[in-house]
Amino acid sequence: MKKLDLSRQEKEVVDQALQHWYEQSLLDENKVQELKDNLDERSFDWKVLARYAFWVALASLVLSVVSLFADDMLVRFVERFYETPNIVFCLFFAVLASAFYVLGLRNKKRYPDKTFSNETMMLAGAFSTAASIGFLGQILDRNTHYFTILFFMSILIYAVLAVKLQSKLIWVFTLVALGIWFATETALHSEWGWKFWGMNFPLRFTIFGALLTVASIYIQPRWKALNEFQSTSFVIGLLYTMIALWCLSIFGNYSDFEAWTQIRQYEILYWGLLAIAISLALALYGLKKKDPVIRDIGFVFFLLNLYTRFVEYLWDNINRTVFFLLLAISFWLVGRWSEKIWKKKST
Repeated sequence: MKKLDLSRQEKEVVDQALQHWYEQSLLDENKVQELKDNLDERSFDWKVLARYAFWVALASLVLSVVSLFADDMLVRFVERFYETPNIVFCLFFAVLASAFYVLGLRNKKRYPDKTFSNETMMLAGAFSTAASIGFLGQILDRNTHYFTILFFMSILIYAVLAVKLQSKLIWVFTLVALGIWFATETALHSEWGWKFWGMNFPLRFTIFGALLTVASIYIQPRWKALNEFQSTSFVIGLLYTMIALWCLSIFGNYSDFEAWTQIRQYEILYWGLLAIAISLALALYGLKKKDPVIRDIGFVFFLLNLYTRFVEYLWDNINRTVFFLLLAISFWLVGRWSEKIWKKKST
């Protein structure tokens, strides 16, 4: 009989579950031993190694590009291409992106189990697509609508590729491109100022993220082709909302840095309270629905907003020793609280 291959952590969880069922008289001793004998501890987690190896490969690729421009000899070599029209680079990266997508799709069909290598191909294709669109943007005047249409075109390209290649990674690029298009479109209408319809970027993106989250829940499921990406859209929408709301709690709806430096933080406290309330509501909702993604996002931003307020109001008002002592105590309390929840769930 083929045994179930598990990592050490996974095997420990299964062993705990079997022990719990034995203590609750749901399984007898012989059955527990039979099930344990069917488990095999994986000697080395090759999946984790593969993930990290591909991440290191991508990081090395980025560093190689940086090194390319840091090396004097190579810089002189690259300078020869300065006179090359941007359209040439645009077409070169477009062809390169197509090659990566074709190879990625072929590998995905032949070796569907090679998740990381396939996604690396898709990621390289997505970066090449962005480079191609970037050089096309160099050709266009940013003060015209053609410039924003360019970013809108990138949304369509990424969306079609994500659906055709069934790649959640490319769908992430689609949503990032959507955010860039939203920023450039509103900036163009405000003549590249910081405010659009009386809203600065943090407030705009708070609303944008909220709309994206709502759309992922109520609109996206109606399209069968996009059902696979519903959870991804939901998470990205929440992250857009919570990151923008956190920035809003710090800077308020100000677009002038000089004006912002003249105010006291308590004058925009209502944004901070709103950020804390929403993040806490997400954490509690995630706990109630047993949704780890919503719960974790809620708790992370609840603590982030809480400690941001802590620094804002106490850093300049109390002794540094007392400040760090209070910080240490607060983290200890959070740790104790988390430990109690963990122990309660494990008993």
